[in-house]
Amino acid sequence: MSFLQGGGLYGGYGGADILHGCSIGVDKGEVAVVVGPNGAGKSTAMRALFGLLDLREGSVVLDEKDISRLPPQERVTLGMSFVPQNANVFTSMTVEENLEMGAFVRQDDFRPTMDQVFSLFPVLGQKRSQPAGELSGGQRQQVAVGRALMTQPSVLMLDEPTAGVSPIVMDELFDRVIEIAKTGIAILMVEQNARQALEIADRGFVLVQGQNRYTDTGQALLADPEVRRSFLGG
Repeated sequence: MSFLQGGGLYGGYGGADILHGCSIGVDKGEVAVVVGPNGAGKSTAMRALFGLLDLREGSVVLDEKDISRLPPQERVTLGMSFVPQNANVFTSMTVEENLEMGAFVRQDDFRPTMDQVFSLFPVLGQKRSQPAGELSGGQRQQVAVGRALMTQPSVLMLDEPTAGVSPIVMDELFDRVIEIAKTGIAILMVEQNARQALEIADRGFVLVQGQNRYTDTGQALLADPEVRRSFLGG
């Protein structure tokens, strides 16, 4: 079993299931990527793992502990951090204030962690006193990821981190994701840019209608002719 494992997940909204038995997992130091067509249940699966969606069936296990019934705030204290696709920064607050908000669960000195975030994303250090609402889309994503890292998570979950950014910014964000994983953090990421995401993925999950259609290493999925034809544009 993986460090974070969602197994046999069934659930949705308003009584209608969107997830139909999918299973997703990631180990420490890994990058796991969830891809698939629109409406496949990718973001819903992420919300289920973080406790933002009540499951009808299935389980979520973190470090061999069943957390299926825990609310999101308790999952944060256990080491999970989630960056949603939208509304993921406090636009009226400065970059530094946003990062301070990420340390709300900590009782220790979080300044060394903030320095690490500024080392990972140097532009944030340069703009630390600037309101996040004045930043570019890519820089806001860096703030959102940096704030999540302030909790010192063991699992970092990213929902469409490259949505709406340029290809250059996407490549930079993926480079930072790899750096973060090398520190031992487990990274689970939903991505529309499937080909690029699978290139950096240790593990990939292709969801279709809330079910696992393919599960393999990122490189194996990229090499699979059926996956390429159906989901990667040939």
